[in-house]
Amino acid sequence: MTPNQTKPGIDAARQPRRWAALLAGSVLLHLIILHWADGNIGLPSAPMHDHIMVADLRAPKAVEPAVLPRPKLSSKPVARPHKRPHVRPAPPIVRTPPAEPSAVVAAMPAPDAPAAAAPEDDALPDTKLVDEQFLPAKDESGADEQGGVHYKIDPAPSAELKYDVQSLREGQTFYGHGKIQWQTENGKYSVVGEAGVLFFSVLQFKSEGVLDDFGVAPVRYSEKRFRKSETDTHFNRDERNNISFSASTESYPRTGGEQDRASIVWQLAAIGRGDSGKFAPGAEIDLFVAGVRDAETWRIRVVGLEDIEVGTGKTIAWHVVRAPRAGSYDQQLDIWLSPEQQWYPVRLRYTETNGDYLDMSLSNLEMAQSGNPGTAAPR
Repeated sequence: MTPNQTKPGIDAARQPRRWAALLAGSVLLHLIILHWADGNIGLPSAPMHDHIMVADLRAPKAVEPAVLPRPKLSSKPVARPHKRPHVRPAPPIVRTPPAEPSAVVAAMPAPDAPAAAAPEDDALPDTKLVDEQFLPAKDESGADEQGGVHYKIDPAPSAELKYDVQSLREGQTFYGHGKIQWQTENGKYSVVGEAGVLFFSVLQFKSEGVLDDFGVAPVRYSEKRFRKSETDTHFNRDERNNISFSASTESYPRTGGEQDRASIVWQLAAIGRGDSGKFAPGAEIDLFVAGVRDAETWRIRVVGLEDIEVGTGKTIAWHVVRAPRAGSYDQQLDIWLSPEQQWYPVRLRYTETNGDYLDMSLSNLEMAQSGNPGTAAPR
């Protein structure tokens, strides 16, 4: 067999194998395509535009789930306005503090500043206690209506009274001295007093006037306090016929029977000497009293007859008290008048609302040998 004869035989034998390989490849290719189609695999169809559109449609579906949570996020800002009302109460709170300090500042007048600086001196504790008895609260109840009351009076004989002074101030006790000179002559009177603590004169006062149908009738009252200017209260008996003050523009009509802070003690003594029946436990005596800048009616209540001991010894004395009205910051004044000693004031006590006090106890009494208190002066 020649070589040319051998080659065709070999090719003929190989052709069936090629067809079989092509057929097997074709079947395998179809199987792969069917498998891809069932698995939704689009890679084989990537070159086709239709499948590209399908891929584009799936992309929005993937975005929609991302959009769905957004309404939930938008609901949170809606809830925030509900929290804002809780912040609104803040403005009223901010407004209140400015108003309160302004009210406090308005309630603190400049004239009080010197009084606050005064406590630096050892003598000032007593100064405050003595001073405030000259500064009563105004009567807002209408009790200040004036109406002169005639009392049967008998002024006490002229005398000089000396006192031991004891003061309690902010828990500390101070000691000092005091003196009052009472003089009557030819229908006139004068009361000169002073008080001192630790060698300091903390108060000086003077009341002078006449003795008329109402009793002790002041014409002028002057007062000099520690580190303060002198003040005057005038009981004008001329055409003005009123009470005026150097320390204020207040004025009151003068109807008779008015007193100042010094003369009232001696008017009570004169009433006791002239008509002791006015002094009975529970009895009351109303007197219109002028201070250094205003005036009001004082209601003096008789507490009773008491046994007391002072620097001059034991004695009995009528205890009378002037208690301030409820809510007032004025002092309480207690006076002890001794019938055994010409109804002289043997003890005086001024008590603050906080418990501080100034107590004056008679230590020496010198009576004058002459005096003519019985002559009354014209009104």
